[in-house]
Amino acid sequence: MQLTQVVILAASVAGVVASPFKFPTPDGFPNPSPAQLAQIERGAGGTLATSFAPTSLKSGAITALNLLANNEFSEVAFFTELRDNLTNNVPGYDARATAPLDRAQLIKAISAIVNQEELHALGANGILVGAQQAPIAPCQYNFPVNNFREAILLAETFTDLALSTVPAVQALFAADGGDEPRNIPLLGSILGQEGEQDGFFRYVQQKIPSAAPFLTGGSFDFAFTALHRFIVEGSCPKSLDSIDLTNFSPLNVITKPLARNMTLAYSVNGPVDCKQQSMVYISGQNLPLTVPIDCPVWPRNDTTKFKAAFPFEAGFANGLTIAAVVNGTGELANPDAVAAAAVYGPGLILVD
Repeated sequence: MQLTQVVILAASVAGVVASPFKFPTPDGFPNPSPAQLAQIERGAGGTLATSFAPTSLKSGAITALNLLANNEFSEVAFFTELRDNLTNNVPGYDARATAPLDRAQLIKAISAIVNQEELHALGANGILVGAQQAPIAPCQYNFPVNNFREAILLAETFTDLALSTVPAVQALFAADGGDEPRNIPLLGSILGQEGEQDGFFRYVQQKIPSAAPFLTGGSFDFAFTALHRFIVEGSCPKSLDSIDLTNFSPLNVITKPLARNMTLAYSVNGPVDCKQQSMVYISGQNLPLTVPIDCPVWPRNDTTKFKAAFPFEAGFANGLTIAAVVNGTGELANPDAVAAAAVYGPGLILVD
């Protein structure tokens, strides 16, 4: 087994962005001309989808599409910065940093991902506009990475989280009684495309491209919270507060987890009650697993440190595990129930 890796999405993202980036991009995104759109489509390897677009949306679908569009804009910013840093041989992204990878092929792959994410964002906005809803405009972003290896690990992490969220959108579209079910195949195609990306990110890190037989499920609220960690506060043209989702206080994973049973240390900005609250893990397509928080906890100023078991051998999957501190000590039925009970989260843990 390789040593595991963990990405901590802290309350304040203070990463070094070697190549500052702002919208619009040189190809006109997010408002490309017809000629620029054709250029984006060529780079992406395909066109914007022309399948069914609903003329009305239920409130839950509007929330989901607002989340997806915001996430796609964040990914466009991230991969554009990564591509530019590689192309310009920025320290930490130069040939030495990417060896032994084929650098030309790497830049070609990341460039395609930029264009594909641009089409994802344009597609989500197109569905919103077609249903007489306001489109999403990009914010300013700051990503906690300063070299290629950190960037690829972060790309794997937020792509894992996207892969946990899109099936929840499909389930919502299937159940809400509106016209959205006809867009479920479109979401399925995006899900597959993101999976291809994730396999590439893992392969670049010398991991098995496919992490597990069944990938971890998630919740809109956990994806929304993670997205906040990359956004410069106050920079969004449309406040994220207008989206009816919860932004949790962060759960920081202090210990590097391994692919075995062990105890992990955590920290949060706030109080923890080790008798009335517990730690819940979501891993693979298994039921969430609740474990006690060890007593005592260690509060200091506004921060509380504590420990809890990480029972990997209880059936956890390789790849992403989502951790959350919840009110109560009982078992929870699914990721949405975990989010409904959560106080701190998500802790995003990668184990391979």
